[in-house]
Amino acid sequence: MADSPTPTPTPTPVPAADERDRPAPAAPEGPVDATALDEVVTFTSELIRIDTTNRGGGEGHERPAAEYVAERLAEVGLDPLLLEKSQGRTNVVARIEGADPTAEALLVHGHLDVVPADPDEWRVHPFSGEVSDGVVWGRGAVDMKDADAMVLALVRAWARAGVRPRRPVVLAFTADEEDTASFGSGFLAEQHADLFDGCTQSIGESGAFTFHPGDGRRIYPLAAGERGTGWMTLTAKGRAGHGSKINAANAVTRLTAAVTRIGEHRWPVRLTETVRAGLTELARVYGLPLPDLADPDPERLADSVDRLLALLGPAAELLAPTVRNSANPTMLDAGYKVNVIPGSATAQVDGRVLPGTEREFAATLDRLTGPDVGWEFLHHEIPLQAPVDSPTYATLREALLHFDPGAHVVPYCMSGGTDAKQFSRLGVENYGFMPLKLPEGFDYQAMFHGVDERVPVSALHFGVRVLDRAIRSL
Repeated sequence: MADSPTPTPTPTPVPAADERDRPAPAAPEGPVDATALDEVVTFTSELIRIDTTNRGGGEGHERPAAEYVAERLAEVGLDPLLLEKSQGRTNVVARIEGADPTAEALLVHGHLDVVPADPDEWRVHPFSGEVSDGVVWGRGAVDMKDADAMVLALVRAWARAGVRPRRPVVLAFTADEEDTASFGSGFLAEQHADLFDGCTQSIGESGAFTFHPGDGRRIYPLAAGERGTGWMTLTAKGRAGHGSKINAANAVTRLTAAVTRIGEHRWPVRLTETVRAGLTELARVYGLPLPDLADPDPERLADSVDRLLALLGPAAELLAPTVRNSANPTMLDAGYKVNVIPGSATAQVDGRVLPGTEREFAATLDRLTGPDVGWEFLHHEIPLQAPVDSPTYATLREALLHFDPGAHVVPYCMSGGTDAKQFSRLGVENYGFMPLKLPEGFDYQAMFHGVDERVPVSALHFGVRVLDRAIRSL
């Protein structure tokens, strides 16, 4: 493949300050009551207690959590469907009719599986769901049984109050998001696309949490994009032989040389519309001069972006991972005896790809691996991007600022991926929006797949209220 840079996209216009700060029309008063606030905590705790560990390779069992969710929905008159590609890998889909039958439907999705957790490393048992000192503890507290619980509590509050959203809302609680999604959203998109008829937009995990840069500001990154997934297997072939003999065709040497080149490669800056808008907004928040983010000179652009990120301090963490592609070697496998040179060796690399750079990414890997090492995708998913100058983005932003005035909402692109990738194949445009108002010092991003995962009760209450306002205003 030709190793040519991808043209820099045309900048997305960011509304002027007076337009951004003008309040959106107020949503109707919400139905979120004391029962909903109690239920969101209970549901988070009880879902955590259901061990839905996904170990990859098809090993998982989400059905007990899916049945729990379906029961909570059926109790308020909904008709949830339990859908499986394989026994125990269960998904839940339900539909809420909207007040406007002509409106396009909104998909609200969250996953039921979690990554493994070693109890010996935790202060509390990761599947205890313990609620103490205003915090819910356990695996899935932020990724993402808290969000599942917020959605459950909200739709039950709507049912009690006799409230319907303007748009039809399709709920999807999925299996297998923490691996390939083939038993979850991938299966739903391929085999049950009819359940999502009319869905044009979705909200899903990871955006709209409070980020504290340590200077008194409160920033809410609102996800309007995701890097693509490029998990790769590298294979080096060589000449097998005795470990005591000089061997210029050693597969291990060839592989490790390629892995080193990949690990040390400095990827060029490639700004997507979402990231450019995020940099523009952060520069405004901090009162910094904005460099030319459409500079056609790649070295000059990289210097400008790196300087701006340095000036932003801790706030740069929100965007720095997504101004470039990345490829991180993660696994090596070679040989079976110390005095035997193997005839082949393999490695695995976690690649992440920005929208519009897929061909450049593949060409770069061809060059870095060289003639003696082949590579192929082990798992490949597309990058995503949604507009930040849309009415939907403005509505989500307004809902956050309504409940946290004085905060700042910033567009960002997720460095990883979510179920939105699979649903995008149905023509659904996604925003990462599962709101949490978090206290200073709470490292939300470290909770993902980390030890002592937990979520404040107050953050769950905030999330239910914001989701209600946002969804009913869309």
